[in-house]
Formats: sequence, C-alpha cells, structure tokens
Amino acid sequence: MAVDTAKVAGRRQLAFSNLDEIFADVERLAAGKHRTIGNWSFGQILWHLATVMNSSIDGSSVRPGFFMRLLGPLMKGRMLTKGMPPGFRLPASMAKIFEPPPTSTEDGVKAMRDAVQRQKTETHREPSPFLGKMSHEDYVRLHCRHAELHLSFVVPEQ
Repeated sequence: MAVDTAKVAGRRQLAFSNLDEIFADVERLAAGKHRTIGNWSFGQILWHLATVMNSSIDGSSVRPGFFMRLLGPLMKGRMLTKGMPPGFRLPASMAKIFEPPPTSTEDGVKAMRDAVQRQKTETHREPSPFLGKMSHEDYVRLHCRHAELHLSFVVPEQ
C-alpha cells in the first residue's frame, strides 16, 4: 500500500543553494546506510531528479492540462523560493514520463552525476511545461527545491 507522502514524519530538512550541494548530499547518502520513508527507493528518487534535470535541457512531451498551465506561472515564485509540498500526485500522462522504474542506487547515482554535469556544462534550456520560460539560474533554484523535497525522504542510518 502506498504511503501518503503528505503525512510522512521524520523527513530531513534540507536547503540546497547549488547543484554541487545536491550531489554532495547524494554521495554522502550513497556512501552510508540509509532508508527511505516514502514510496520510492533512493535509486528511484535519483532517477526522477535526473530525468527532470535532463528535461529542462532536452524538453519534454508532457503537456499539462489547462488548469495546471494557468496556475504554474503564478506559483513559480513560491516554488523557486519556498519549495514544493510533499504529497503531489502526478497526473497519469505525466507519471508515464516522470515516475521512476525500479532503479538501483548505483544507477541512480550515475544518472544524477550525468544530469548535474549536463546542468553545469550545457547552456540551452527548454521552457518548463508547468512554469514556462525560465533562466538557467531559475532552473538551478527549481532543481534545488525539487531535490530538497525528494531527498528529504532519504534518511541516513547509524
């Protein structure tokens, strides 16, 4: 049975200011024991984050509904500064692209390493299907907020 991620207790509080901080956290978690307290494995979380990072460069076939396209640009400032709430469920059309398949931690770390490298070296950015046209700096902030949300469900163990 799926966990209601809006109600999960024990999540980490994270605040990333750049892509290197995200990847440093990923490497720390991968190097030690950890557990996830949501619905996805650590590898799946990393695959999802990498896929979203890559779609900001490559574009996406996702076409949100009218309501989402209308609200997205209005929510942009809040999402880039205050983050994203847990518990959001992707519509079925988007889940096909952004919900992760079973993914090992090793494959997830590699996907993240490659995606972060692309973010740091490639200059082209496609408009966000939800938020519209965005600068490189706004995309970095978006990826930081997105990683804060998903990586908060990965808890290091002693």
